[in-house]
Amino acid sequence: MNQNSEFVIQTTDVSKTYRSGFFGRKSFQALKGVSLNVPRGTIYGLLGPNGAGKTTLIKILLGIVRKSGGSASVLGHVAGSHAARREVGYLPENHRIPRHLTANTALEYYGALSGLSMSEIRKRRQPLLESVGLQGRENDRVSGYSKGMLQRLGLAQSMIHKPQLIVLDEPTDGVDPVGRREIREVLQRLAAEGHSVFLNSHLLQEIELVCDSVAILNHGECLLTGTVKDLKAALTDAAVFLQLRGTEAAIKRAISSLTGIAVRAVAADAFEVEVQIQSQPELDKLIDTLRAEQVSIWQIARREKTLEEVFMNIVGADRQ
Repeated sequence: MNQNSEFVIQTTDVSKTYRSGFFGRKSFQALKGVSLNVPRGTIYGLLGPNGAGKTTLIKILLGIVRKSGGSASVLGHVAGSHAARREVGYLPENHRIPRHLTANTALEYYGALSGLSMSEIRKRRQPLLESVGLQGRENDRVSGYSKGMLQRLGLAQSMIHKPQLIVLDEPTDGVDPVGRREIREVLQRLAAEGHSVFLNSHLLQEIELVCDSVAILNHGECLLTGTVKDLKAALTDAAVFLQLRGTEAAIKRAISSLTGIAVRAVAADAFEVEVQIQSQPELDKLIDTLRAEQVSIWQIARREKTLEEVFMNIVGADRQ
């Protein structure tokens, strides 16, 4: 494997068709030519509504499901090969840990499956459990764990063998806000240490807080890829918000030629104004006009869309 490869996951025109019924006459195309490049050392988010094909793509990358067409590689190896899987940690959605195990014995079990010696497992497990907030519960049976605690233990088992790539399917599902923050900190620390994280989550706010880049899937197709910052910037509308002081009549004269106007009084001579501004020269002209009308400008800000708004715009447009 090329340790210096730029990408940890690469797919080109990956497709998957499920067949059912007599002689496979019924078919459903879960993936339709998905192409992705996931950079090394980043946290990469996979977004999409239910049925978009996210879990199918993850299963192809891990060798759980065979693709119908295209090519896919993980860490420079054919996706699903033994060489690729040995360097991958995986936390599936709705994972199950045998109820009679404790956190310590669970990590012994999963570490052994990854080929680690017992002495190496015991050296790694305590710092690992502390990093996911399970210190003090190491010897409690998982049958008494909450859903959030099980998710944290699942995250720990995915990291026990120090994989280069960690694939997480809904890692914060059922975790309380404090636990989510702790998991985000763990993921950010892993990325800072050079690990790569491929994350599937329906919690868009979590994705926005932790991911460097995202891919948006819908109906088996990859609609858009890019950094979170670039996607939000590219799809931000032209709305500009202003906090102004002056008479309402003077403010309305200054903005009368603009579109998308909304004016709200917040005090006797204070107003919040929203207008549509398409260019910097247009904004400069507005500022000059406001000053000519003796209107004081307290604040100007352009509204940036949230990742959730970007997601809804893209998926909504695809459905139309």
